[in-house]
Parts: sequence; C-alpha cells; structure tokens
Amino acid sequence: QVQLVESGGGLVQPGGSLRLSCAASGRTFDNVGMGWFRQAPGKEREFVGSSSRSGIYRNYADSVKGRFTIIRDNAKSTVYLQMNSLKPEDTAIYYCAVASAFPLTTYFIAKDESKYDYWGQGTQVTVSS
Repeated sequence: QVQLVESGGGLVQPGGSLRLSCAASGRTFDNVGMGWFRQAPGKEREFVGSSSRSGIYRNYADSVKGRFTIIRDNAKSTVYLQMNSLKPEDTAIYYCAVASAFPLTTYFIAKDESKYDYWGQGTQVTVSS
C-alpha cells in the first residue's frame, strides 16, 4: 500500500510560478515511477508529466513542455512539480500517482492512467488575475 499526499496548490497570477509536492509513504520510493495528472472543471483528467524510477526518463505533455519540470528526491520520498509561466488554462486539480509495475520510460506508457495504481487526493491550482 502506498499513501500519497499532495501540497503546494493555491492561487497564482498568470505568468507566476508554483511548486507542488507529493510525499509518498508505504513502500520504497526509488522503486516506483511517479506521474502528475490534472483535471480541469468539466474536462477529463489528463497527463501532465512523469518520472521514471531512476529519474532519468521524464515525459511531459506538449501543453506544459518547457514550463513544467518534475523533480524527484528519493531521500525524501517526494516528487515535485515545478510550474513556471503559468496560464489560466493550467487551472485544475493536480494529482500525483505511483506506477509500481511499469517503468514509465516512454511517453505513451507514462500518459496511460491504467499504468498507475495509487493516487493522491489532489491539490487545487488556480491561475487568475
């Protein structure tokens, strides 16, 4: 069993930055892949980015590439989502998730929600002036 707790969400102006955190407990963190997803009001949940177990392979959705960065700290069992140059369309609930059985080395594997077996409760990010 894995428990995930996200934090760091809030209200930010367009062009601003936020760093989300996802703290994991319950199993060895460096043996699992980590992903971030988001769900905007009235829309389906979508893939944001992922980190492989080693952190070497990171994949991002085109909509956030160049603005968002995933950083994992295995010593703290925490993965971060650094979000820069935020836009109103980034407004959503952000979820982190664990993929314990898949390496998340390619984009097409990483964006597939069925590859993830544990999810956090989500944290709200609102980008508005």
